[in-house]
Amino acid sequence: MQSTHLLIIGDRAALSWVVTEQRMAFPAGRAKAARALEEGDEIFLYTTRGCFRNPTRDLGRVIGRAVVASAVRVLDEPVVFGDRSFPEGCRLEFSGLAPLREGLVLRDLVPRLSIFPDPATWSVRMRRASLTLPPVDADLVRTELESLLRPYRDVAGDYRWEPASA
Repeated sequence: MQSTHLLIIGDRAALSWVVTEQRMAFPAGRAKAARALEEGDEIFLYTTRGCFRNPTRDLGRVIGRAVVASAVRVLDEPVVFGDRSFPEGCRLEFSGLAPLREGLVLRDLVPRLSIFPDPATWSVRMRRASLTLPPVDADLVRTELESLLRPYRDVAGDYRWEPASA
């Protein structure tokens, strides 16, 4: 049975790599969570408030929808962003992407999402690489996000930042 996951990105260089390469990489300490992703699973890409380095201006948003296009595996060479290494990863195939700095503001949905039983502390659950969504929550996010997405090829280039070593 296929699952739906929220992939959580907190750095714009990493986001640029994920979007332009259509790949996801995971740190070693998150191997168990990464292995929960299976080929064919649905992915919602979430950017944290700090992703664009201005948390007072930016909001945490669901900005894209994709499918896991390959199994998570140990990479031949780890992906590196700054001083962090990401030795496991998988391919993604995006079906839609919101224009830059747009998308679904997740905190607005928190009271309606069962994955966050205590809306006051929802952000604590977001301190991880991914979060598996219950089907009812996935349906809600999918419905709310759909009208905000554009074809991948139309907006992916807007997500390019400084080169990341990968």
